[in-house]
Amino acid sequence: MPADLSLTPMTDADYLTRANAVLASVEAAVDAWLDADLVDIDANRSGGLLEMSFPNRSVIVLNTQPPLHEIWLAARSGGFHYKFTNGAWRDTRDGRDLFDALSVCASEQAGQPLRFTPPA
Repeated sequence: MPADLSLTPMTDADYLTRANAVLASVEAAVDAWLDADLVDIDANRSGGLLEMSFPNRSVIVLNTQPPLHEIWLAARSGGFHYKFTNGAWRDTRDGRDLFDALSVCASEQAGQPLRFTPPA
């Protein structure tokens, strides 16, 4: 992890609350876009796994990793690991924000601009 990022200490319960809020936020955004007929993304959630299928048959997966207190993102552009750091979910390699990365990946795979935002 980059030296300038300080992990936020969390209990297992804190992690689950934060990670579930991320998945719920992403799922709500996808549902809102579908209701508004903006983009046809099929979201399927099973526990700590959220799979988003795009019209071009590409897939993005968000997966919680409770033992590590991480969220993993898998997309066409690669796989990324995030830890809750300095108040945000940050990539363990470069410190990039999860929602920024997810927005870029989803926009690329949907062929149109999409923006995910963190839970309130």
